[in-house]
Amino acid sequence: MHGVVAGYLIEDENGYHFQYEKSYKGEPISKTLPMKTETYTSSILFPFFDGLIPEGWLLEIAEKNWKLNPRDRMGLLLACCKDTIGAVSVTEMKP
Repeated sequence: MHGVVAGYLIEDENGYHFQYEKSYKGEPISKTLPMKTETYTSSILFPFFDGLIPEGWLLEIAEKNWKLNPRDRMGLLLACCKDTIGAVSVTEMKP
């Protein structure tokens, strides 16, 4: 958020998990994901993150150029949301 690591979004066999970085002191990334120490868990991609993914013709271009599956919401998020219009960007963590 604003160039500072706010938290971590993980996808696994149980769904999606979001947890704020312990050292993050900024504002919440969304009103639907208020600051808390516990991990948020959902079987579907959290609506806030899903809303960052482009729609319509822009999504079609991304799907065709990068050969992305429109049902792979995490893949679309990582491919299309590194540099968003808003304060939040999504980047893949490198080990």
